[in-house]
Amino acid sequence: MSETGTAVPAPRSGGPASAPPDPADPIGAAWAEYVNAARQLDGVRRAAATAASEQARSVQAAREELTVVRARLAPQESQLRDLGVPAISLTPTPPELTEAARSMASGPAAVLTVLQAARRWADAADDALAARGLPRIARWPSRPRNLLVYGPLALIVPLIQLVLFLVTGTSPATILALIVGLPMPTVAFMAGWLAVGRLFRPRPEDRVDRTPRFGALVCLIPAVVATAGIVLAMLG
Repeated sequence: MSETGTAVPAPRSGGPASAPPDPADPIGAAWAEYVNAARQLDGVRRAAATAASEQARSVQAAREELTVVRARLAPQESQLRDLGVPAISLTPTPPELTEAARSMASGPAAVLTVLQAARRWADAADDALAARGLPRIARWPSRPRNLLVYGPLALIVPLIQLVLFLVTGTSPATILALIVGLPMPTVAFMAGWLAVGRLFRPRPEDRVDRTPRFGALVCLIPAVVATAGIVLAMLG
């Protein structure tokens, strides 16, 4: 004698999600519970992925903002010390550090908010000095900084002319170098002007003090001195 089992069809996955399970069908009820649990887990997974992506973007933005804030505060601190402000006055106190840590405890987004506020405070400090007739602190070291760019460019051609004169003396090569070197101060100035804008601009919307008059003077003086010295030596 053989027994023949009755096959129970599986519930269709394409049915309406809101349909309640049939109490008389235990397999269908279990399947519906499984589908609901899977949907909930998928929702948790998607929410976790979104939160992780937002946190990563906040971390990257906070790092970029920290770089900008450090670049803004370093020259201000240096100039304030040169003006005689005690170093202890520029160092945060333990209560200030505790309060800052508390304000950033909620995560990277809070850190980014605090750093953006710090950058606005630095800009406000410069504006307050400018309102009192003082130059903006961030622009005070522009000439020494730009000299690192204009200076080497201004010395390249005069050094080549001097080496040619020492090696060949009064020769057509030296005369040609003097003639070719006449427009070189202008070329050096334009190259330095572009390089200063690219090297010392923390953000594309910021303006950089290129000190054009100072740069032109730096590029012109070595060329004039070298040319005059070589010409006098050749005449002698």
